[in-house]
Amino acid sequence: MPFYDYECTEHGGFAALRPMAERNADQPCPRCAVPAGRVMSEPPMRGLLTTLEREAHAANERSAHEPRSLAAYKASRHGAGCGCCVPGAKSRAVTRADGMKSMVGRRPWQISH
Repeated sequence: MPFYDYECTEHGGFAALRPMAERNADQPCPRCAVPAGRVMSEPPMRGLLTTLEREAHAANERSAHEPRSLAAYKASRHGAGCGCCVPGAKSRAVTRADGMKSMVGRRPWQISH
């Protein structure tokens, strides 16, 4: 049996272990026994995420049912003259003998996108 969240007007929220068939029925408050209605709450993890993590999760959720085409990705993420997605384009990155990129264009602190 799963736990469901309920909200008492007097004492606040509480969780109750209920059969799925009874999930929407009012549950008596454990402190005052007044019937309390079920509430839908946001997962607690969501409040702890940074803005960038929330945006990444939102992008993943969108892409699950409406993936973007390569043309849409290029138009939204890459500026004019970006050569990373063009076949045969020469990269400005300096590659070391071990395969690591050490310099990208005129910005040595930027690794890549």
